Amino acid sequence: MDDVLAGLLTGLALIVAIGAQNAFVLRQGLTGRHVLPVVAVCAVSDAVLVTAGVAGLGSLVTSHPVALDVARFGGAAFLLGYAVVAARRALRPGSLAAASTGAGTRRAAVTTALALTWLNPHVYLDTVVLVGSISATRGDDRWWFGAGAVLASVLWFVVLGLGARLVAPVLRRPGAWRVLDGLVALTMALLGLRLLLG
Repeated sequence: MDDVLAGLLTGLALIVAIGAQNAFVLRQGLTGRHVLPVVAVCAVSDAVLVTAGVAGLGSLVTSHPVALDVARFGGAAFLLGYAVVAARRALRPGSLAAASTGAGTRRAAVTTALALTWLNPHVYLDTVVLVGSISATRGDDRWWFGAGAVLASVLWFVVLGLGARLVAPVLRRPGAWRVLDGLVALTMALLGLRLLLG
């Protein structure tokens, strides 16, 4: 049980930080559109990555820096593009009505969740490399540690996606949506620039 708890706490410490994936899940949760598919994509993706890290894929990833560079530049381009979209929503009041009703198709939401997860090199560093490295110190109990880290991801995305509705009444005002979209744009832009600059 200690290994599961350690994995849970490690997973939460890594995932709770504000990032592109969390900002997107929060937005979908606030709008109430396609929340379950987005939460499922993020949780399952994290589970796959954590499992790969516990299985020892971390050393393989770190030994191929070209793969990380490709993911870094692709992720930076995606994040900067998403920042532009969020900034336009914040600056154009006409788009706020659509934003507040969560406009967008399920396919677009799932595709965005997949891109924000799999094109982000920090996800690989956190789940595959870091969680994988920590789990390796636990010997045969590493799988219990990994199970705790997977549980952390599932709990976090469920709470973030479904719990966001609790603060939705605060965001009924268009000004609040503009602030949220502005913060999302700033977060995405900073993360994208950070990826570009290494």
